[in-house]
Amino acid sequence: MSGITIALSKGRIFEETLPLLAAAGIVPAEDPEKSRKLIIGTNRDDVRVVIVRASDVPTYVQYGAADMGIAGKDVLLEHGGAGLYQPLDLNIARCRMCVAAPVGFDYAAAVRRGARLRIATKYIAVAREHFAAKGVHVDLIKLYGSMELAPLAGLAEAIVDLVSSGATLKANHLVEVEQIMSISSRLVVNQAALKMKRELLQPVIAAIEKAVR
Repeated sequence: MSGITIALSKGRIFEETLPLLAAAGIVPAEDPEKSRKLIIGTNRDDVRVVIVRASDVPTYVQYGAADMGIAGKDVLLEHGGAGLYQPLDLNIARCRMCVAAPVGFDYAAAVRRGARLRIATKYIAVAREHFAAKGVHVDLIKLYGSMELAPLAGLAEAIVDLVSSGATLKANHLVEVEQIMSISSRLVVNQAALKMKRELLQPVIAAIEKAVR
């Protein structure tokens, strides 16, 4: 396709991206929450949106199936960001990557004693790097579903997960014991597309940048 393909994920990122795309003169023709279509046209004949899982956005962009996309910093850190140009932090879908443990668990003492902790997370790369930098020995257990269940069921002592309001932690008697980093969503662009489709992509990137500012 000679136009532009933009990879987006449903939910919060899609909602918060709409005003930025609108600033670039791009309006998706349908709401992915209401439509079953995975490829959605826009008000521009040369721009289409593909709806993919959040964790797949960098892969679609890296391999050129999408020219650009919007992905959380958490997803990019796990993916490694290879072959991706990341020109903009969009400051949307903000949250934080934290270590959380059950209320009453003495995390600080466990870390100090050099105990080997079992940590459940889907962010294996981020968690490994965080605990290695602290010199803490951990066994990382990869989960895809609700992290909060892991300590409650005795699978792990603590979890590494994204937190926005903290309501889910509270409801499951967990507390944040350490913040690893702040997370927001980034614009990612395929490096080859940036060269080949520069005259199409550059105005869109510039308009989004202006809207973010």
